[in-house]
Amino acid sequence: MSRNIPLSDYSVANRALLFVGFEHDFDANIRSFPYEDPAYRYTIENNAFKAFQWLEAQVEQLETFLVPHAIFCRLEWLIDNEFLFVQQIAAHPYLCYVPIIALTDHGPTEQYQAVLSKSNVDDCYSVPVDWDNLEARLEFLNQFKPKLVAAAKWLKQECFQLKIPRQKRIFDVLGASLGIVLTSWVWLPVMVAIWLESRGPVIYVSKRAGFGYQQIDVLKFRSMYLDSDQHLHHLAHLNQYNALDGKKSVFVKIPSDPRITRVGRFIRKFSIDELPQLLNVLRGDMSLVGNRPLPLYEAELLTKKAWVQRFLAPAGLTGLWQVRKHDRPNMGTNERIMLDIQYSNDDYSVMSDLKIVCRTFGAFIQNENV
Repeated sequence: MSRNIPLSDYSVANRALLFVGFEHDFDANIRSFPYEDPAYRYTIENNAFKAFQWLEAQVEQLETFLVPHAIFCRLEWLIDNEFLFVQQIAAHPYLCYVPIIALTDHGPTEQYQAVLSKSNVDDCYSVPVDWDNLEARLEFLNQFKPKLVAAAKWLKQECFQLKIPRQKRIFDVLGASLGIVLTSWVWLPVMVAIWLESRGPVIYVSKRAGFGYQQIDVLKFRSMYLDSDQHLHHLAHLNQYNALDGKKSVFVKIPSDPRITRVGRFIRKFSIDELPQLLNVLRGDMSLVGNRPLPLYEAELLTKKAWVQRFLAPAGLTGLWQVRKHDRPNMGTNERIMLDIQYSNDDYSVMSDLKIVCRTFGAFIQNENV
């Protein structure tokens, strides 16, 4: 067959999934798997030779050309196979772009982290894992892996993981360390005030989607009452973004949110609740400047091809959207996403990040009661 099919023509309308090394128990590894969804079809194969034959058959004939949507492999099976199967895939002119996900009962050990990276494995999850989380990640990988493997500024080609440029990482570590030192006198009084008003953990760990829809644990001083996340759907009709966009919006902002405590309103007004994210920056989960990591319920709605590009930059403590919204508080969803995409596409420089950080100080104090 012809080998001149452009990558943009790859079809994922009929999403073929291959499971390797799972016997017939893959449903115990993935919760809420879409058995009844006609858009997906899946095949289970535990023999490496037959599995690769099946993959080649999908792209061998022009009339039936269909790049698989994803390949799921059990990590223990890959180890027994000495990763030869994924090395074969990496060497194939078309199959090398198919997302490969490893699943394991115990999580990848340091011994195999480097091997996974060099073997074209994009992610490794501990089971059981929710299909909803995998689906958003696969949407991203299928749309952008072919382009990013060839030329990407934020990631390593061999492992499709975030790699912050060295000068940016140095800027992050120095800036976050300085920020912690300068604000350390605030941390203890804030934690005491939070605990006195609403007994419970003073640090809130929020599951968010950062670069490439990868989940990170974002740290914040707790500004709401306990279990507030469970009541969000009751307040959906108050979402300020719905009025701005004229329809149900991706983003959520509730004016005078009743879930916020009195201490929470104060620390939110002065952005004090964001200070623990300086620890995220030191850990390498985030950068000082980037695109804000989104709650999972928001990220799941941002899978359109025109929008996914905002996930090509590191998750940031501040960014273009934060500094621009200070001047334009009524900014709508599309404009906010376009600013995120602009940062993702711009060439990085220390000076550009420094300018955004300096402008952030002017945007610290919020005029809105949200």
